[in-house]
Amino acid sequence: MELTNLELEERIKQEIIDNPALDEVSIGSDGEENSLSKDDMSMNNDEGDNEDLSLGDYLSEDDIPDYKLMQFESDSNENTRSDIPFVGGSSIQEHLLEQLGLIELSDTEEKIAEYIIGNIDDDGYLRRPLQSISDDLIFQVGIDIDVNGIEAILEKIKEFEPAGVGATTLQECLMLQLNRFEHCDKSIIAAKEIITNHFDAFSKKHYDKLGKSLGLDNELLRKTIKTLTQLNPRPGNAWNTSYADTGNQIIPDFIVEDNEGELSFLMNNSNVPELKVSQKYVEMFEDYNNKANRSKERQDALLFVKQKLDAAQWFINAVKQRQTTLSKIMTALISLQREFLITGDEHYLRPMILKDIAEITEYDISTVSRVVNGKYMQTRFGIYPLKHLFSESMLTNSGEEVSSKEVKKILTEIIESEDKRHPLSDDALCEILCEKGYKIARRTVAKYREQAEIPIARLRKEL
Repeated sequence: MELTNLELEERIKQEIIDNPALDEVSIGSDGEENSLSKDDMSMNNDEGDNEDLSLGDYLSEDDIPDYKLMQFESDSNENTRSDIPFVGGSSIQEHLLEQLGLIELSDTEEKIAEYIIGNIDDDGYLRRPLQSISDDLIFQVGIDIDVNGIEAILEKIKEFEPAGVGATTLQECLMLQLNRFEHCDKSIIAAKEIITNHFDAFSKKHYDKLGKSLGLDNELLRKTIKTLTQLNPRPGNAWNTSYADTGNQIIPDFIVEDNEGELSFLMNNSNVPELKVSQKYVEMFEDYNNKANRSKERQDALLFVKQKLDAAQWFINAVKQRQTTLSKIMTALISLQREFLITGDEHYLRPMILKDIAEITEYDISTVSRVVNGKYMQTRFGIYPLKHLFSESMLTNSGEEVSSKEVKKILTEIIESEDKRHPLSDDALCEILCEKGYKIARRTVAKYREQAEIPIARLRKEL
């Protein structure tokens, strides 16, 4: 769910390489459907040496990065491209503060959450003791809250994107990511067991020892280690370097079209290949499954082929389910934000949080979050991240519910038109917004101003 279309394309290519029972469908010049196969894995099991294979026959040293020297980033950071430059510069802390506005918290809880986020480092970890944060809150902010209360709010932050953020240790970071997997097959269960009870052996790459301790066969151990090494030990890494500095670009995942007020969308997945189960492997399975010619070696080969076929079918179903889920969520987004997508005017952005989409689509909030995070839509007004459509609500003096983005836009317009010889203070800005009918506190005005990267009045003054 969390993959962009570009990342999905790369994931499919890798899956085709890893699983010989998975084929890419192509359409030949005669219009007939063909399969793009790769070199088949050797299926010669007649010598009965399959059970003597060690993990070294499945994994090379390059497959497993050293967890004591970890500094790797996702494939998306290396391969991201798009039609327009993506100007980055936001920090992991700013990214978390944006998501903070999408959950329901009291004013006091919001202040505590903001303070916690401010203590999360660039790697995405909270390395300060909770007791120290509790002490700071009472002395610096005047909020008396114990460690248990802070921990309860921290648990909500740990549900934010990217997965693993807010962890206090590497083990917790990896476990938070494993808990996000919607499927829970044997490799995920084994991975959690390794992180919980065998982390030292995993760090030292004692894979054979791990396999024996957990009773894992070679194939399941290989899959488990692969799952673990695809996790991100530093979830904040993506914000450490500006996309603008690296020249990376983005490609929209959805293209929104407006046909005289009738909105529709396309998934920008023309490069995502269609998949099918290898007919050659189906025939191989039928051959090995012939009871008239069953031997120990053929039984082993049968189990191997069946595993590959099951994995191929599961992956095909998972890709189809992803497309269905993305389509339902995008349909709900367009329905709720129709006026904005037609006009491009942020005044028409409706207040909307993840829960609203979850209720319409009947998906979990965590599923909606994974779909929305890191994905973009192309409109005739430009390319926007999907999370741009979300904002908390505010009430006007008349009781009308408006989006906080609308208030932020008005605030920016007021500052742009101010007399630069006498710039407006936050108190003055608060009064002007209240006169316009927006009930807003001075603290909120200051927060919105800072999010817009607008300096305080003293620094805006021109002589």
